[in-house]
Amino acid sequence: MNDSSPPSSFIPYPSAKDSGGIFEDIRKLIKETRQNVATTVNAGLTMLYWKIGKRINLEILKGERAEYGAEIVSSLARQLEAEFGKGFSEKYLRRMIQFSTVFPDEQIVVSLLRQLSWTHFIALIPLNDNLKIEFYAEMCRLERWSVRTLRNKIDSMLFERTALSTKPEELAKLELQQLREEDKLTPDLVFRDPYFLDFLGLKETYQEKDLESAILREMESFILELGVGFAFLDRQKRITIDGTDYYVDLLFYHRHLQRLVVVELKLGEFKPAHKGQMELYLRYLDKYERRTNEEPPIGLILCAGKKHETIELLDLEKSGIKVSSYWTEALPKEQLEKKLHEAVRLARLRLENKEVTE
Repeated sequence: MNDSSPPSSFIPYPSAKDSGGIFEDIRKLIKETRQNVATTVNAGLTMLYWKIGKRINLEILKGERAEYGAEIVSSLARQLEAEFGKGFSEKYLRRMIQFSTVFPDEQIVVSLLRQLSWTHFIALIPLNDNLKIEFYAEMCRLERWSVRTLRNKIDSMLFERTALSTKPEELAKLELQQLREEDKLTPDLVFRDPYFLDFLGLKETYQEKDLESAILREMESFILELGVGFAFLDRQKRITIDGTDYYVDLLFYHRHLQRLVVVELKLGEFKPAHKGQMELYLRYLDKYERRTNEEPPIGLILCAGKKHETIELLDLEKSGIKVSSYWTEALPKEQLEKKLHEAVRLARLRLENKEVTE
């Protein structure tokens, strides 16, 4: 009689189904470890580049004639490149020197290394404005921007579109210091003016419902323009007060600000009546929907235009209301830069005049 059963020592091969879970676990471990190794190597190399730049700055270029310093850097680069490769050519050595000059504080560099790569720093160095560089570096760290995202933010002049860019330098530095030390985002760092909505593809004539529908259709792009931290909650949210129904255009929650954000869409210019409408919505949400651990709700009125004296006289900040313009058509880069730089200049001038009169 033939016994076809396997011997007691026989161990069957695991099926694909049995090994699937183990495979995924190990695959995940390998990927995580590779990422951690890559991050550690990048941080080590970036710190090396900073130290090289610092050493050259301190011991060779400081106090020397420019021509003599240039000769020393060229000679040093030839020696290093011969032994360590093209990554230490004169071109890269000069980048390292710029790096240590733009970021002179070692502790700040160390704090940025977990999120920023060497390529991030290369994108920041040409900005030639310490406040702007610090803003982009800290936002990069907090919001984990890729190099591509960072370049897009710089190209879209994000800094110039924040209220931070119009503040006196000392106040702006204090706000960035709080961001660096406490990860504390303020509304002036989150909201921008104007918002670029060219991705909506709206024609020259459109209604408010068209604007809202286009935003809902392109919600992912709209949230990217709003910035990291926004979560969409509702559209045309009905609230009932004294038997009358009102409808909030768009309702978001901001994770970093820890508060509800009401977005109202207006086709024309901002009008004083818009303030009363927004205040009503904010007070209702504050009373009935704000949780105990949240900050008071804040409102953003998006309109086609606004008059600055009207905004100033209404003192909207005290009501937790922001008013921003939106552009539905993209401008050429030179025209965009000119327009935003002029807007920043005028905003700073208005702020200075206000301080003088007070």
